[in-house]
Amino acid sequence: MPPPAKTTTPRTSTSISLSTTCALVFVLLIAFFPSIFHLLWTVPLHLLSPYTYIHHPPPDSKPSYNSAHETMSWTQKSFTLPSKSRGSYLITDTVVKELPEIKNYKVGLLNLFIQHTSCALSLNENWDEDVREDMSDALDRIAPEDRKGDLYRHSAEGLDDMPAHIKSALIGASVTVPISNGKLATGTWQGIWYLEFRAHKHSRKIVATIQGEKM
Repeated sequence: MPPPAKTTTPRTSTSISLSTTCALVFVLLIAFFPSIFHLLWTVPLHLLSPYTYIHHPPPDSKPSYNSAHETMSWTQKSFTLPSKSRGSYLITDTVVKELPEIKNYKVGLLNLFIQHTSCALSLNENWDEDVREDMSDALDRIAPEDRKGDLYRHSAEGLDDMPAHIKSALIGASVTVPISNGKLATGTWQGIWYLEFRAHKHSRKIVATIQGEKM
C-alpha cells in the first residue's frame, strides 16, 4: 500500500493576514503618534544634507524676537507747568527742557497728557501770538459764561467753571508728537499749546510718555 500523499497547508491567507495586520498597526501609529512619522522622514534628510535641510517649527511655536524688539524703550515722567490764568500758551520749549530724554531716541513717539478737566493741550501755530489770542476768544464765544443762569446747571466753582469743561472736551487732554533723531518732528509752524480755561491761575501737571528706539 503506497504511503498517503502529504498535504501542503496554503500560506497565501496567512501572508495576506500578516501584511494587513502590519499595515493596520502602521496606520494606527501614525494616527496616534504623528511625531514618529515626522521623525522617520526628517532624520534621514538631516543626515544626508545637514547644512541645507531647513527645519520648520510647528505652527504653535513662539516666534523669536529680533534685535528691533530688544532696543525698544519706554520712558515716563511728570512735570508741572508754570501757573497761568485764562489764555493760550506756547510750551514747546518748556516740554523740551523738562524732557531731556528726547535726545536719547532715534525714532519714537512723545505723548503728553494733562491731568485736569478745565484746560487742554493742542498742536497749532507757533509764530504769531495773535493766533493764540484769537483761539481763546473763539472758544469764549463757543462756550460763554452763564451770567443769566439759564445755560448751565453746573457752576460749583464760578461762572467760568462749566465753560472750562466744555472747552476742555472740545480741544482734548493730550497730544502725540513724533521723535526723529533726538528731536521733536513738528512742522515748521507747529508748536505745543497749553490752553487754560479758568480765570484765575492754576497749577497744571502733565504726564509725559516716550516710546521708541534709542540711539
